[in-house]
Amino acid sequence: MTTAVRALRGATTIAVDTEPHVFERVITLLETMCERNGVAHDDIISILFTSTNDIHSVFPAAAARQMGLGDVPLMCAQELTILGGTERCVRVMMHLTTERSRADLQHVYLEGAIGLRDDLPG
Repeated sequence: MTTAVRALRGATTIAVDTEPHVFERVITLLETMCERNGVAHDDIISILFTSTNDIHSVFPAAAARQMGLGDVPLMCAQELTILGGTERCVRVMMHLTTERSRADLQHVYLEGAIGLRDDLPG
């Protein structure tokens, strides 16, 4: 099978906007994304994080650095503010190299983010 560049999606919500809690939820999300998809550290090309405008305590990328992903290019941005959108939400797009097809990737949605993309396998 050939190795390809793929994008793996994930999201979680934050119950309380504190640094320890954001770190806990983001690290759980990243670890789950990697475990479910057999992603090793060296497979990760980059990670893009977005968060809703009600998260102020810490950059989600700081959690990735804490878990040992400091050598991976990381970027944070603010999510669009949409009426009825999911509050206190962190979304992730992880670019990686993998032998899995797009259909075989398991996108990960945790906590209050479950159901955000029920059209994707996960």
